[in-house]
Amino acid sequence: MEKILAMSKEFDLIVWDWDGTLADSTGMITNAIVTAAEQVGLPTLDPHAARNIIGLGLRESIHALYGDIPAEKAQALAQQYTANYYAGEAAIPLFEGAKDLIVELNRRGFKLAVATGKGRRGLNLALQHCGLAQYFHATRTVDECFSKPHPQMIDEIMDFCVVRPERTLMIGDSSYDLQMAENAGVQGVAVTFGAQSRDKLLGYNSIEIFDEFKDLSTWLLAN
Repeated sequence: MEKILAMSKEFDLIVWDWDGTLADSTGMITNAIVTAAEQVGLPTLDPHAARNIIGLGLRESIHALYGDIPAEKAQALAQQYTANYYAGEAAIPLFEGAKDLIVELNRRGFKLAVATGKGRRGLNLALQHCGLAQYFHATRTVDECFSKPHPQMIDEIMDFCVVRPERTLMIGDSSYDLQMAENAGVQGVAVTFGAQSRDKLLGYNSIEIFDEFKDLSTWLLAN
């Protein structure tokens, strides 16, 4: 309980990853990239491998999965994945309780932001569909910044919100989120209900790790 009480007084800015952290999109993204690879004639992807690259930018994801494939194949995969993704994007739900949590954190005076491997178009559509755009003070996407784990997204968000690193918290479901947090000099919280497993995330620095969204919510709201 003492740790929970300390947390509520320690941070002014909470930076969220989107996919697999606020949005229950991991399965759909995995299926979109695996299917796209088949559609453009690339070797079949292991869904587990595809799941583990969620959080990177698309170009970085393709390189992580296939290495230095010909540029035309990489472009074809990127285009087919994008088409597959947008075909189902509107149906992606938030995790249960996510919208209420964001609204309540905003009401309590926290500055909220998003740092995502999505592009600007994708994030804007997601925010529009879930009705949360007004609650975030800043957002950064991979087509505006370096891909995670480079700290540029968090650095720019902190500058925009005028919040120091020691007053900033990053929440995400991947090692890339936790590495980005460390690179930016901020604390990180890991969640295991998204792309990567507890075992994988335990290898990276985080002050807490949560297996269910409701437990993360309870921790953030405890006073």
